[in-house]
Amino acid sequence: MGKLDGKVAIVTGAGRGIGAETARKLASEGAAVVVNDLDEAPARETVAAIVAAGGDAVTRVGSVTDDGFADRVVETAVRSFGGLDIIVNNAGHTRDSVIQKMTDEQWDAVLDVHLKAPFRVLRAAQPVISAAVKAARQAGEPVPCRKVVNVSSIAGLAGNAGQANYAAAKAGVAGLSRTLAREWGRYNVTVNTVAFGRIATRDEVGINPGVLSAMEHMTPLARAGSPREAAGAVYLLCVPESDYITGQTLVCDGGFTM
Repeated sequence: MGKLDGKVAIVTGAGRGIGAETARKLASEGAAVVVNDLDEAPARETVAAIVAAGGDAVTRVGSVTDDGFADRVVETAVRSFGGLDIIVNNAGHTRDSVIQKMTDEQWDAVLDVHLKAPFRVLRAAQPVISAAVKAARQAGEPVPCRKVVNVSSIAGLAGNAGQANYAAAKAGVAGLSRTLAREWGRYNVTVNTVAFGRIATRDEVGINPGVLSAMEHMTPLARAGSPREAAGAVYLLCVPESDYITGQTLVCDGGFTM
């Protein structure tokens, strides 16, 4: 028996890195997972890994910023698995620049993927969750605890030079989570944020090695986190043991911001 048996999850940006590890972790505990990625090949790789391990998953390929994507990904969960219990808004990218050189396009692109897209997915999910809760109450059945985990960054907590767009978006994610925690408590939905520090993914390619070395030196655990460890932080907020935790930001950074 897995801790997430019978649950249905959506994980965006799940073709690689943290998202892929999160999808695999949730599936390993029994959740059926809708795997989203911008690119079809990595999304199918994640699904194949889940299925090979005995889990259940389907793809929903596409950009989270596309008009109509949110409705499509929620519909995929309902059509494929009959409901929706867990949403992990993980998809994202960076377009770094100092503010005097940052274009409107750079600003909008990052705000769209990190803040507008999660907002749209959650908005699309609300009617499904509300209807399920109403049906359970009318039938005299207990309302299960559903989970939302929005992925943020320590840049959203403390800022980061050259990332005005990214830091603003990630700070907004935490505000979105706190607001939805207040709105959706009546549905028995917990809404939390995980703020990551340095996680060793392909996104580190091109970063000055000296900067990475300095971060390790300033981190009590003296290393970057792995995608699997990052997924573990998300998982903590998806299992029943966290049913009374909501509106919080869990910092997963090896102690860097301590």
